[in-house]
Amino acid sequence: MPDLKRKKRTRSIKNTAQQDLERAILHGIACEWEAARLCLQAGKQPLIRKPTFALADLKSQWANWSGDKRQITISRQLVLNYPWDSIRDVLLHEMAHQIASELLNGFAQPPHGPAFQQACELLRIHPAASADYQPLHDRLMNDHTSIYDKRMQRIRKLLALAESKNRFEAEAAMTKAHELIARHNIELKDHLAERQFLSIFIGSPALRHPREDYHLANLLQDFYFVWGIWVPAYVLHKGKMGRVLEISGAPHNLKMADYVHDFIRTFIENQWSAYNQDRGLNRYRKTDFAVGIIAGFRDKLQSNVNHKKSSPNLLALIRKKDPQLKKYYQFRYPHTASIQSATSRQDARVLKDGKKVGQQLIIAKGVCERKKSHLRFIADT
Repeated sequence: MPDLKRKKRTRSIKNTAQQDLERAILHGIACEWEAARLCLQAGKQPLIRKPTFALADLKSQWANWSGDKRQITISRQLVLNYPWDSIRDVLLHEMAHQIASELLNGFAQPPHGPAFQQACELLRIHPAASADYQPLHDRLMNDHTSIYDKRMQRIRKLLALAESKNRFEAEAAMTKAHELIARHNIELKDHLAERQFLSIFIGSPALRHPREDYHLANLLQDFYFVWGIWVPAYVLHKGKMGRVLEISGAPHNLKMADYVHDFIRTFIENQWSAYNQDRGLNRYRKTDFAVGIIAGFRDKLQSNVNHKKSSPNLLALIRKKDPQLKKYYQFRYPHTASIQSATSRQDARVLKDGKKVGQQLIIAKGVCERKKSHLRFIADT
């Protein structure tokens, strides 16, 4: 009997935890809906009313909009197994159905007819039909092109060599891998065929981001063929909206940039633990150290590119804007603003020490697989 009571109590606790999590997710979905509404043209914002939201065990859909109930229902499988940017992406698709129905008189049209297309235009999202619709996560991971796959095999081998204990061999392998990535993207810029671009979250939404997050975002944008912007996003454990870095680019570049982001963040944590073991420095000095590491790695990348005898202008080519990506970015974010914040006092010595460490950083491994909240590179896939 005691065992039976213990099992019932355990089951009750799990059910309560599940219910609390689902309530938090639904609140987040409602907050994301409101943030998307505020991005509509000012005259259209009051015309679209907030619906109710629900989670359900949907079998053949990721979500649906019910005009009769005025409800957006999201798949429980989606919210429990996909990262937040995928959840938001599906929500916006259903919000487009709501706008088409309630704002654009699309109730008499096919589900993905002209009114739906216009609603997607208003929300700045891709008008994918539900019959072919895949969550953002799956669209990212299922993107394969024969040209990229062949190039990636070489890049994978080079990044595997970058794990070599021979530092000269490792440095050479990483440099060659980055050069190959750059050349591949430079060639694509001149290709006239339409290419697919996506936008994904990098890192986790937070109410505040330390200064090193912004330095790392700039590094990715300058060297890894993605464009970044800080966007509103729900912070699940805080129960309110914060911000997150969203990067846009070709799927293979998004995978690489996300991996590099994770790799450098992990490198910073490990190096800081060793550096601060007997110093007792505070969080602000950790930021100085992290900014130094990113600056040191940036100098290393720039030096490697500038000193390539066969490619004296490679850095200039890398930073030249991709016209197709620019067009996609301007459609998705028609109104952007740059905000500068005052730099806090820095410890020049800690910053310098971090920079020395960053100059020794070597990105290793290759090819990636996206998990619930980030991308992981796997050497042999």
